[in-house]
Amino acid sequence: MRGPAAAAALAVAALTTAALVATSSAPAVGPYPDLGGCPVFPQPPAGTPADAPSLPTEAAWNQDVSRAPVAPNSAGVISYINAHGGDHLHPDFGSPRAYGFPYAVVDAGQPKLPIHYTAYGDESDPGPFPVPKAAPVEGGERSDGDRHVLVVDRASCTLYELYRAFFKPGGGHWNADSGARWDLRSSAGRPDSWTSADAAGLPIFPGLVRYDEVASGHLEHAIRVTFDSTRDAWLHPASHCAGDTASASAPAMGTRLRLRASYGLGGFSGGARVIAEALKRYGMIVADNGSNWFFSGSSDRRWDDENLDQLKRIPGSAFQVVKSAARPHRC
Repeated sequence: MRGPAAAAALAVAALTTAALVATSSAPAVGPYPDLGGCPVFPQPPAGTPADAPSLPTEAAWNQDVSRAPVAPNSAGVISYINAHGGDHLHPDFGSPRAYGFPYAVVDAGQPKLPIHYTAYGDESDPGPFPVPKAAPVEGGERSDGDRHVLVVDRASCTLYELYRAFFKPGGGHWNADSGARWDLRSSAGRPDSWTSADAAGLPIFPGLVRYDEVASGHLEHAIRVTFDSTRDAWLHPASHCAGDTASASAPAMGTRLRLRASYGLGGFSGGARVIAEALKRYGMIVADNGSNWFFSGSSDRRWDDENLDQLKRIPGSAFQVVKSAARPHRC
């Protein structure tokens, strides 16, 4: 949340009928259970013009912004980003267990465990949450990084996310710096100035590139992205910031970017081509501080890492900032 996701010590996972949970015997994760009939947030309202700016609700994740207007300060923001870190796209996920976000899918009857907040409890949703005691942790059990834990309850279509999460066997509860509960059937966001399990106050799961989506040839949502330097402001649906500058050229949390329509994709194939096409249609949403142009996906043994490497050829200069329907909120 407050920095890039850690690639930490090797951890492991196994799939059960109730959830994907971490164990000590498997070097990688995936495939994952399906989400049942749960949406991952609503579609944009009927009648939303094709050239509408990026929406200020969680429905923005599913909004095609390929025809949305370009933000007036787009060129300045892209220049600022590239002057403050790496200047090429980087998929921050793949087949190794340490890369990307694992997640759990649970059913009705999953026991709910208490959540003890250790840092941002006043901006977090109270437990208990149906988070298995062995739920997979980002970076692995021994990680000292962001340690996100993501759980989808497919019986109630509810998403639960924790930041800096540690299971405490003695007390039978989870400690976490912050946590959020999301109704996947609602487009409502967090209260203004509240964080989530991500610095922007956004959900993490809807912004992940997941293997099954890409394998189907249809990646139809925006993607989570991080940048080294961000503005002390947020744009809805974001609700929180952790910036290091007041510069209007720095990307605020919630800023949306897309790959230019004119950028050629003739040299891309397989999953990389599907992802690149999604970057043109749905783009990326700034969700956290981290390495420049690092975009997020699920940790999954099935990823073809060499294929994903094609995306590293795309320069930041090939992107543009999409105009938002929301005005910046200063921290």
